[in-house]
Amino acid sequence: MTLWEYVEDRWDLILFETAQHASMVAQCVLVAAVLGVLIGVATYRRPRLASLATASSGVLFTVPSLAMLGLLIPALGLGVAPSVTAIVLYALLPIIRNTVVGLQGVDQLVVDAARGIGMSRGRSLTRIELPLAWPVILTGIRVSTQLAMGIGAVAAYVSGPGLGEQIFSGLARLGGANAVNSTLTGTIGVAILALLFDGCFVLLGKLTAPEGPLSRRLTTGGVRG
Repeated sequence: MTLWEYVEDRWDLILFETAQHASMVAQCVLVAAVLGVLIGVATYRRPRLASLATASSGVLFTVPSLAMLGLLIPALGLGVAPSVTAIVLYALLPIIRNTVVGLQGVDQLVVDAARGIGMSRGRSLTRIELPLAWPVILTGIRVSTQLAMGIGAVAAYVSGPGLGEQIFSGLARLGGANAVNSTLTGTIGVAILALLFDGCFVLLGKLTAPEGPLSRRLTTGGVRG
């Protein structure tokens, strides 16, 4: 059986696993983005805390993915819970680091000018600093998404959902019928998903850049309001 025949024969299953993989990665990256940005915002004005947050997430990042998943099994069992937890933990580092770097890189003169016209610290953060730091933050989210794609495939080791099942099933039967087809299907599927997600982030970056159309609309609406 050729690879194309294998895909045609199992199209419904592959499509279901692809949707599972995409959904898991999207939800995990969303959770990691919220947590990472909040941690970055809470620590970027305090260098020691920022270094501690980055170092802590960096330590987790150095743990091999299979070891991390194995360590989570006694506490969370098999399936979705350890998979989601591992992906979120691995996705935090790039987002925290880029949030801190992006916010610290905002020109202090711009921040002082905003405060000088009566903006509170919170308003200055949401209206001036975060929009200016957004391209850097978005880059961190893009990196985290690519990491999450790979970790999501490895999550099949703990019976996680997604295309990793195709990869691990093929590797377990290596030398048997359709083993290579199964492995290639999962691998190619993950690569295609990664490219699609990255394309969406490129489009989002263009729309939400400081000079982008969506950003201009929000700014104009804010000024009118």
